Amino acid sequence: MRTIDLTYVGLGIHEELVAYVADQQDYYQQEGVHVALRDGCAWDGERVRRTATIGLGRAVLSRVTDGIPWTVLCVNTDRPLFWLLARDAYASVEELKGRRIGIHPPTTAPGCFSRIMLRKHGLDPDHDVRSVVMRPGDYSRHLRELAEGSLDAAFVGSTLAPEVTVRQNGLRLLAFVGDHFRIPTVGIAVDRTHIATDDPAVRALVRANRRALRTIHDEPDLAVRYVNGLIPSLAETEARQYYERYVAPYFTADGRHDPSVATQAISSVAEELGVATVPEVADIYHTEPAEQSAA
Repeated sequence: MRTIDLTYVGLGIHEELVAYVADQQDYYQQEGVHVALRDGCAWDGERVRRTATIGLGRAVLSRVTDGIPWTVLCVNTDRPLFWLLARDAYASVEELKGRRIGIHPPTTAPGCFSRIMLRKHGLDPDHDVRSVVMRPGDYSRHLRELAEGSLDAAFVGSTLAPEVTVRQNGLRLLAFVGDHFRIPTVGIAVDRTHIATDDPAVRALVRANRRALRTIHDEPDLAVRYVNGLIPSLAETEARQYYERYVAPYFTADGRHDPSVATQAISSVAEELGVATVPEVADIYHTEPAEQSAA
């Protein structure tokens, strides 16, 4: 059986759900590939490059800034699963002018996307707000500092269910980043320097990923159970609400990307990062289905 390392570079539903479904449903084995899921959250870029990766956002940013030949072969969603939570005193993003906002580092994918979203609301993240750079994790520190008042708002990721979190902590959900900025951010990508796009193990990995995406759409009860498995603190009804709000409408059923969305997104990312030369979208995203499942 062929083998391949598949690296995730973030935690939560956004990064983990599709691979989790593929693993639990035994799609990898059925497609003839042994997949070693690797935690690359603390890895440097060079180490990630030697594996297939789920983290398209990180890969695309390094393609834009450093020209690393990442090629995206399958897209799970173009709605980044990050949210802006605030203390209950603030009713809109615009009201955060001059306030302290917890945000991911600016050169990371979620940090870049969050900064773009703030600009869409007329806030310069370097001058109009007090950006507090915070590393992601379980976001307990973000919630603690919101409760203490040392933060007025914070961006959080999909290790949390935002509606449940705001209800339990007396906060307000100001924005879903995916409603304001779209970019193909999770799926399957390889760096052609190290892994050929037509490698049989890569093809099998992509087939399994597409099958998992199809299952998420065709079997909602099963998908809800897997959402609940990744966020076990949720009640079943809460996991279903999460699935219906953020997964069912926004995750692809076939792994393909929208070229118009990708084009606008790459341009916005390059502008945010101060990069003058923008790579061609067709050179990055190769998501046309190439073959049928082996199963």
